[in-house]
Amino acid sequence: MTDKKQGATICSICGGDDFYEDLSRGETICTSCGCVITERIMDTGPEWRAFTTEERNSRARTGAPMTLTMADKGLATTISWSDRDANGRSIKATNRAAIYRMRKWQIRTLAHSSQHRNLSIAMSEMDRLTSQLGVPRETKETGALVYRKALAKRLVRGRSIEGMVAASVYLSCRIHKIPRQLDEIVDEARVNRKELGQCVRLILRYVDVKVPIPSANDLMPRISADLELEGKTVQTAMNIINEARQKGITAGKDPGGLAAAALYIAGIITDDRRTQREIAEASNVTEVTVRNRYKDLATSLKITIRP
Repeated sequence: MTDKKQGATICSICGGDDFYEDLSRGETICTSCGCVITERIMDTGPEWRAFTTEERNSRARTGAPMTLTMADKGLATTISWSDRDANGRSIKATNRAAIYRMRKWQIRTLAHSSQHRNLSIAMSEMDRLTSQLGVPRETKETGALVYRKALAKRLVRGRSIEGMVAASVYLSCRIHKIPRQLDEIVDEARVNRKELGQCVRLILRYVDVKVPIPSANDLMPRISADLELEGKTVQTAMNIINEARQKGITAGKDPGGLAAAALYIAGIITDDRRTQREIAEASNVTEVTVRNRYKDLATSLKITIRP
């Protein structure tokens, strides 16, 4: 038995809200008192078992899931260029001409609209860019969704597909808090920084997508990993950034420069020092930026740095 309290399910015996699902028995059990909350849970999985990849593929009755990273979302059918049927038998010569005509019209129907042709080029470019940047699959899916929204708003017209794809990937990285700076996108994309910045501002202005403000703390893990800093140094740098944010010092500042300066200060405090040049190269900023942000943080937060 369960009770409903403010939309949450709680145990009627002990009042706990932590449950364990035993899929083999089909039961939901309270982890506090062991009370069986529900039983005979319906199994929505397949009725067959498979122990190898080949066996699983042969028994599966569905294809790959729908994905936004393909122009047709992975739902379109294809006619192979092979002269053999699904069972491997050779197609008769009398039927080959008909198969050829069907294959030709199948290709024509897939690329009959300019929007579909645009998506085909854009998704290929997004595959290349995300592979170069090493971003996760869910980030790529979000980037494809942002690009499709921009295409529906007709923002791509008159602009390069590469620029809009790069902007979509950059905004997707910000949404998922993936540590990728604008300059890193420019290095792998086929557009310059000015064009990429224009595309980013255009999407933010006209597309209904919520993009969080970039934070220096999001860049800390990647930069500290490149510099091989200790955990206490990274934690000290994050505390410095949080204190600076509370005092309003971080407003209008580049997150990369703030992260670099915070790591430099934290390295001095914890005796895990790195040179300004090493930190600047890892953060993709200049040494002048590191020094300026370092002075701002040290002065505003009244941090005493020993030589």
